[in-house]
Amino acid sequence: MSTFVWSPSDLEDAPVAVLLPGVGYPVKGPLLYWCGQMLAQSGWHVQAVEWTIDDDARSDPQPFVEKAVAEAFDAAPSSSRRLVVAKSFGCFALPWARRNGIPGVWLTPVLTDAGVRTALAEAPVTDMAIGGTADALWLPASIAETRANVMSVPRANHSLAIPGDWRGSLTAQSAVFDGIASHLGLT
Repeated sequence: MSTFVWSPSDLEDAPVAVLLPGVGYPVKGPLLYWCGQMLAQSGWHVQAVEWTIDDDARSDPQPFVEKAVAEAFDAAPSSSRRLVVAKSFGCFALPWARRNGIPGVWLTPVLTDAGVRTALAEAPVTDMAIGGTADALWLPASIAETRANVMSVPRANHSLAIPGDWRGSLTAQSAVFDGIASHLGLT
């Protein structure tokens, strides 16, 4: 696993965001790419993680992801404002983020996993979780007590795309980015 600077910031004590990919969804995939661009253009230092998922990581993802997110923040400039933006497998960082008081934007979290589900259910209003109603891993009723901002995208799958409808997918993802920008106060 490795980290790289997506976009350094010239601002002193710039806020730091770490992007965590999915298993087959890289940080340059549209959901993470546009989040990275949005943050970078708002003056954030954006640190991205790239990894190769082996059988050990698949069988016990939480320690693997927690190590990656901790190393990414260690490699970034220190800042009083930090954020995790994670897609699917990267959302196994949720328990770590809760323990460390770091908010996140959790794109298609794996809510079939008890640790992820519990951490998201306990998340504060500074967090945001987004999933598609056609995604079997998105179980919003299981996190009904969360204080996090929860956004369900009608008809969207695990990629937050609407199968067979590229225009609908583009519109839906645009609404997702608008929601994230509003949540983070970037609008």
